[in-house]
Amino acid sequence: MSGTPTAVVVAAALTHEGTLLLAQRTRPPELAGLWELPGGKVEPGESEDSALARELREELGVECSIGAALSGDVDLAGGLVLRAYRATLVSGTPAALEHSALRWVDAAMLPTMDLVDADRLWLPELLDILLTSPERSSGPS
Repeated sequence: MSGTPTAVVVAAALTHEGTLLLAQRTRPPELAGLWELPGGKVEPGESEDSALARELREELGVECSIGAALSGDVDLAGGLVLRAYRATLVSGTPAALEHSALRWVDAAMLPTMDLVDADRLWLPELLDILLTSPERSSGPS
């Protein structure tokens, strides 16, 4: 095992009223236009949950509470590891400060979105979260 710590990238499965927030990438060119869970790199000395809260503040202009990690890590290029966490909106309305667009999607729409490959690992779990969300509206379907 090498002595170099693995750099971690954190992503948020941010849900609200039975929907999941996806952000459309602007860069790098090979990922531009694809949708992802918002997030970013953990800085040295920063915990993963505080890094994710900071990234959501910087990228979306919102305050969120960070919950449990989703199952499984994704290995990214350059020795990075991607880890996703459940997140809940505390205050603010998400704005695309660093993305070309944001979209709230429900369980029916999520599989049709053009997601970055790295986030596809969590598709079954994200669908389960959306379908079993306690905050899901109980109106007519």
